[in-house]
Amino acid sequence: MADVRIEREGRCILDVPAFEIKTGERWALLGPNGSGKSTLLSIISGRLWPTRGKVTLFGEQLGRVDLRTLRPRIGLMSATLTRELRAGLTAREAVVTGLDAALETWWRPYSDEEWARADAVMAELGISHLAQQALGVASEGERARILLARVLIASPELLCLDEPAAGLDLGAREELLGRLTAQFRTDTSTPAILVTHHLEELPVGLTHALLLRRGEVVALGELETVLTSEQVSAAFGIEVDVRHHHDGRISARAHTKTL
Repeated sequence: MADVRIEREGRCILDVPAFEIKTGERWALLGPNGSGKSTLLSIISGRLWPTRGKVTLFGEQLGRVDLRTLRPRIGLMSATLTRELRAGLTAREAVVTGLDAALETWWRPYSDEEWARADAVMAELGISHLAQQALGVASEGERARILLARVLIASPELLCLDEPAAGLDLGAREELLGRLTAQFRTDTSTPAILVTHHLEELPVGLTHALLLRRGEVVALGELETVLTSEQVSAAFGIEVDVRHHHDGRISARAHTKTL
C-alpha cells in the first residue's frame, strides 16, 4: 500500500502512508473500536477500494485487475462472512465452498477429490464429527473451527483473519488459538494478518504488528518492538502494561487513569 486513504462524507476514516506484507510475515492488527482495523483488512482482502492511493495484491494493482481472479487466493475469516453463509449449510458443505470463496455448493459440482479434501481439512482441525451439522446450530467455537477449515482448504496465498476469537468462551478461544499456532508452525511461508482488540487473543507465531488509532498508524514493525506498554497505551488511549510471556503469548493490563 502507498498513500492509501478512505474518506466517508468528507471525513477521513483511514490514512495509511505505507504498508507491506511480505512472504512469511504474520501481522497482528490492533486498535480500539472505530480505529479502522476492519476497513484496512477489507482493502487488504480485495473487498474495498480506497478513496485514493495505490494497492497491489500479488503483483496486481487494484483498478487494473479483475478482483474475482484474486479473491480465491485470499483466505478470509470474518463475522461478516459468517452472516452471509446460509444457516442450513452443513459444516462439510461450508468447508468445501472455500475452494471457490463461494457461499453455496450449487455454483458447480464438486469432485470426489474435493470432498475428500474437505474431509481431510476437517480431520486436521478435529471437527470431522461436525460434518453433517448445520451451521445454524453450531456453537460459536464449533463455527470458528468450521470457518478456519473453510479458509485453509484452498491453501490460500494470504490469510486474513478478522477477530477469529470474538465471542468465544475461554475454552473455545484457547482451542482456536492453539489451532492457529499449530498452523503458523506448520506453514511458515504463507503471510497472514489477524485483527483483534485484545492482545490475549493473539496466537503464538505472529511476527509483526500494526497499531491504529482514529484511522491513523500509531506504530508498525516487528511484534516485540511495536507491542510495548507505551505504544499500546497510545493506541488505546489508556495506560496499559504489556507483558510478553515466555511461551510467546502476550497480555495487557490497563490502569484506571485515561490519557
